[in-house]
Amino acid sequence: MTLTAPQTDAFRARNPRDGQPSAPIPATPLAQLEDIVARARAAQKAWAARGVEGRIAVLARWRDVIEAMQDSLIAAVSQDTGRVLESRREAANIGKWIDRWSAIAPKALAPRGGQTSIPSFTCASEIAAIPVLGVISPWNFPMSLSLMDAIPALLAGCAVIIKPSEVTPHFIAPLERSIARIPELEGVLTYIRGAGDLGAALIEHVDGICFTGSTATGRKVAARAGARLIPCFVELGGKDPAIVLEGADLERAARAIVTGATLGTGQQCYSIERIYVARPLHDAFLALLTEKARKLKLAFPQPTDGQIGPLIFAPQAQIITAHLQDARDKGAIVHCGGEIERHGGGLWVAPTVLSQVTHAMDVMRDETFGPLMPVMAFDSEHEAVRLANESSYGLSAAVFGPQERAMAVARQLNAGGINVNDAGATPFFIGDPSVTPKEPFGASGLGGSRTGPDSILRFVRHKMIVTNVTNEPSAWWYDV
Repeated sequence: MTLTAPQTDAFRARNPRDGQPSAPIPATPLAQLEDIVARARAAQKAWAARGVEGRIAVLARWRDVIEAMQDSLIAAVSQDTGRVLESRREAANIGKWIDRWSAIAPKALAPRGGQTSIPSFTCASEIAAIPVLGVISPWNFPMSLSLMDAIPALLAGCAVIIKPSEVTPHFIAPLERSIARIPELEGVLTYIRGAGDLGAALIEHVDGICFTGSTATGRKVAARAGARLIPCFVELGGKDPAIVLEGADLERAARAIVTGATLGTGQQCYSIERIYVARPLHDAFLALLTEKARKLKLAFPQPTDGQIGPLIFAPQAQIITAHLQDARDKGAIVHCGGEIERHGGGLWVAPTVLSQVTHAMDVMRDETFGPLMPVMAFDSEHEAVRLANESSYGLSAAVFGPQERAMAVARQLNAGGINVNDAGATPFFIGDPSVTPKEPFGASGLGGSRTGPDSILRFVRHKMIVTNVTNEPSAWWYDV
């Protein structure tokens, strides 16, 4: 998505499986956006006044509606993405996240205070929800990522307006039907449809903005939010490294990495996109990874026929092709996959393993967003850390090896979510109070954490109320 695509009365979405355009989908007119935000702002007052327990009760009823509508939600998001297994996970996430953040909210949002370091003063806290939060969400996991920030924001007392990617709009209609069955959510949770200019306009009207997507667009979102001085939370691209140390269980490492690199066809910001292996293990690991990659099949002709779905966004094929060609031109060897395939009108790419790669290649520097696994040898743990950190990105990472040494390496990596002896685990802890916060490094974003017990506090502003409880003058008063 860009922030400059022109507004139209209607748009079409491409079916990833057959390449055919959808029927025209009416876009939300830009002229209506101001009224939509005004309604949200008015509804938010009553929503905040319900208190946290009241909001939890409303969202629990919505969760029950969502669970009763799983089949229609899965069908819609499958139409958007061409996938079934991931679509089931997306639909299941909604209820899980409502439950997790509902468990967090009462304690996180409770008043705090007490005696201060100055004996004559006490302190009390008060929180104020961001009145209207805008969410601009991407196409790769369209339903989940539209709600990952919206759910905790609703529990915090915000009204939320969501502008999903125009690439994957079909899931919106069944979600809107579910929202309509909960009268208390009217005006409080709103979806709008359209291209990038609608998202750009949304930033101009809301009181805070969340964006998940490319680093290039995220910079524009952050710049505009900064100009308006509104809170901004952006989670952006990644070029996640995996490091395989001497002493690692190669079977475990290969299985975890091939999954972490190809889940969702590699169309996820936390995919493993570069792999560094201790030189004595390199050849054995490369052979094992290639063997496992070849076992993964395209999910064609039926969505359940394999693990690897189609490319959702057609232009992504051009980036993958360019990365592969650049790597070949500079001496990389392709062991499996390596081509964009056309089946049934869709665009597909089989899991691809490369060796003889260097950091002079685009495939080792720039986000690919496809199931490519470039493998590079290292000679020391110091070199492995240097290579892993030689990136503008810092979203996630993985380290495989004996636990103590792997932990020592993990602590040196410039990334927000680091897996030890696993890969791709971070998203499964979204909203989980049992884990610590994580934040992106570098060009992978900025803002608060989506994990940890205080993750909901991104969506409130804090007031400190200090009270002089004595009749005595304070020491800093003028003697007048």
